[in-house]
Amino acid sequence: MRTTRTIRTALLAAAVAGLAATALPTAPASAAPAAPRFLSAGQWPASLTPWTAGPVRKGLPEDGSVCTAGTIPAKGTRHRDFRTELDTGARQTITVAPTAAKAKALAAELRTALATCLDRLKEQEPGLEGVSRYHGRVNVEEGAYVHSIDTSYPEVGSTDIGLHSVGRDGRTVTVLEWGQLGDLDGAPLKGFRKTTGTAVAKLY
Repeated sequence: MRTTRTIRTALLAAAVAGLAATALPTAPASAAPAAPRFLSAGQWPASLTPWTAGPVRKGLPEDGSVCTAGTIPAKGTRHRDFRTELDTGARQTITVAPTAAKAKALAAELRTALATCLDRLKEQEPGLEGVSRYHGRVNVEEGAYVHSIDTSYPEVGSTDIGLHSVGRDGRTVTVLEWGQLGDLDGAPLKGFRKTTGTAVAKLY
């Protein structure tokens, strides 16, 4: 989530600009909009082992995201994965929409995708059980919303907990995903809400 000019083109442009400067006053160039910033490893809820941050990558992740696949556009999107040495991982995805109205619509679609995620998973995976919960709004910029999805496979005795949030600042939308083995009682919900607020506030 770039084209570059050749050195020859850059030098030629500089020469032309230099000649023009001797004859006409030049207007200051407008600065390009700053790219939204990602969380650092240390801004995720504390884990038993330290978090490691991967590189920021352009576009959607190759392995997709369970709940939001098919909702987030590849254009204008970047993502970053995080992990620990234990069974805990996380991801932040940031999308810059063409307008604030389109960003608002995307955020609404993502909230719906999270709210309906468990039902869709159950349709795809017979035998899956779970509980989906909405944990309220985080008051930051245009708002952020936190969900959890607690799943289990009784036949094999495995349980997984995922925390998810969607937040928006203007025309920029960010999605956070956090997951580990276990259930909601062992998940850092309060810390995840804080991380969500930090993520949205840090975008710009």
